[in-house]
Amino acid sequence: MLADSLLGKFRTIFYVSIIYACGNIILAMSACPPLKFPAVAFSMVGLLLIALGSGGIKPCVSAFGGDQFKLPQQALQLTTFFSMFYFSINAGSLISTTVTPILRSDVHCFDDDSCYSLAFGVPGVLMITSIVIFVLGKPLYFIRKPEGNMVIRVSKCIATAIKQKSKSKEKREHWLDHATEIHGKQLVQDVKALLRVLLLYIPLPVFWALFDQQGTGWTFQARIMDGDIGFYTILPDQMQVINPLLILVFIPVFQYGVYPLFNKIGILKTPLKRLVTGGLLAALAFVISAVISLALEAEMPTQPSAGIGHIRIYNTRNCNLNLNIPSLNNSIPIESMTFYENIEVEVTETRNLPYTGSCGGESLEGHLIVAENEALGYYFARTDSWTLTPFADSSAKNDANGYPRIRTLVNGGTTDAANINVTYYNDRGALQASSNGSNTESIELRPQFYTIIIGNDVTEVTKELRLGGVYILLATLNSNNQYDTELVIVTPPNSIHMLLQIPQYVIITAGEIMFSITGLEFSYAQAPISMKSVLQACWLLTTAFGNLLVIIIELIQNFDKESHKFFLYCGIMVLDMIIFAFMAMRYKYVDPHRESESNDATAPIADTNANGGIENKAFDKE
Repeated sequence: MLADSLLGKFRTIFYVSIIYACGNIILAMSACPPLKFPAVAFSMVGLLLIALGSGGIKPCVSAFGGDQFKLPQQALQLTTFFSMFYFSINAGSLISTTVTPILRSDVHCFDDDSCYSLAFGVPGVLMITSIVIFVLGKPLYFIRKPEGNMVIRVSKCIATAIKQKSKSKEKREHWLDHATEIHGKQLVQDVKALLRVLLLYIPLPVFWALFDQQGTGWTFQARIMDGDIGFYTILPDQMQVINPLLILVFIPVFQYGVYPLFNKIGILKTPLKRLVTGGLLAALAFVISAVISLALEAEMPTQPSAGIGHIRIYNTRNCNLNLNIPSLNNSIPIESMTFYENIEVEVTETRNLPYTGSCGGESLEGHLIVAENEALGYYFARTDSWTLTPFADSSAKNDANGYPRIRTLVNGGTTDAANINVTYYNDRGALQASSNGSNTESIELRPQFYTIIIGNDVTEVTKELRLGGVYILLATLNSNNQYDTELVIVTPPNSIHMLLQIPQYVIITAGEIMFSITGLEFSYAQAPISMKSVLQACWLLTTAFGNLLVIIIELIQNFDKESHKFFLYCGIMVLDMIIFAFMAMRYKYVDPHRESESNDATAPIADTNANGGIENKAFDKE
């Protein structure tokens, strides 16, 4: 609104870019320890300024770029511009998502093993550089002057039309025509065009509700998938890089291959048809993701639930254990350095299970506690004690990032386990974690090979941990004062490969090309001259409403299974596109290819007198 009504696009972009750059600088300062700024407060201020800057830049830049083309002579170049504009956005996204983590983790500064201040500071410096380049190009730009407060003028026009219609019995072609005498034919036509496009925007947030789940639902899905490709392990959040990569490939393919072919055979020639097709492609992508989720859910470990508790028993002794639980009619043989998995017990709150048994000719007895909706593990912490020690023993895969989890259960003989050191080193010899033998908490580590050292006399073992796996390293002191070890797999690592997500990424990226780029061009072409930035902003606002829609659906329905959620979104998308298709059939296009005239509300005016702009010198080269 500032760009179209008060400041103009150039000055608006310039001012909000400064705000954006300031946000980056403040964010970098908040991560700089020597400055000792309150990190949380400065970070929030920096992020707020970045959000304000981003919201101001996006709609104005695309509209300002569109203003540089003279229609109808440069209609083809205008279409190419929006494709290249989107190409640039995704190129920047790809660079930032690959380079920024390297700056953060591989560079060390201020005596720290990371450098967040550099990771935040580099984008700030680049943003300042871009502002300088933008300003230096001013003599080459066509700059259209704002035409007054269009929001107020549009609001008054609509209010007048409603008021006059309620008073008048005269029937007119459109209810807004009642405001023609007061506000003029041109403004009425502009408002009609604006409302027609805004009406079409109503169903569009659903697409973004699906598209933006690449960073949520699809990443969560990747966390329970296998990323091992032999020489490298793909991490779940790295799969998102596929989208900007495909965008860079698909834009020229669609621009110079797919769309000319469509035009030649006479299909999908109009923007709204392409929008519908893009939405249906997104629905198809979610069908694929739902099918993958069904396969993943089939191999997920069973978890305790209401009225059910789980127990697992780990034999950390140098003898085979025979255990009897009379109340369950269970006789359980457990070999040395193995475990007995998932005894399911019906329980309300807690339940005691008496047991008897023997190991190496010695008898044992005691009781196990089972807790409702919990998984408990039991092991022998000392050789001179026959007491089974309990600990929380979840078999659930890591929801946070999909990394493997491991705990070490140490039987230290007669030594207190709290005095036994356990350390984990990665394959490059860097210390990753340390604890003592009495700590039964699981440790989260990146997927790779690890050297694990136990005890003061140094027992060393090398094991590979893979994505999604839940491991327990059993260790028991032998007669040589060394530890015998065995890595047991409580939950197998992920087996369905992450690369199976590629088809859904390919399809939704193709949908994005047909939906997002087409939408940008459609919004510019169909907007009245005085409302180009406003309508671009409204187009971008559909993304925000799409994210809001996700929040509402998640609040209404708490999904137990991801597959159900993906199928639901697919169904909503198909229904939404059917509604949108019927709306699109009734839409009358404004022809953006007519010659520019002083009273033409559909095409930019390139001379000084027509609309108060300055001459665009680029047009003189034709």
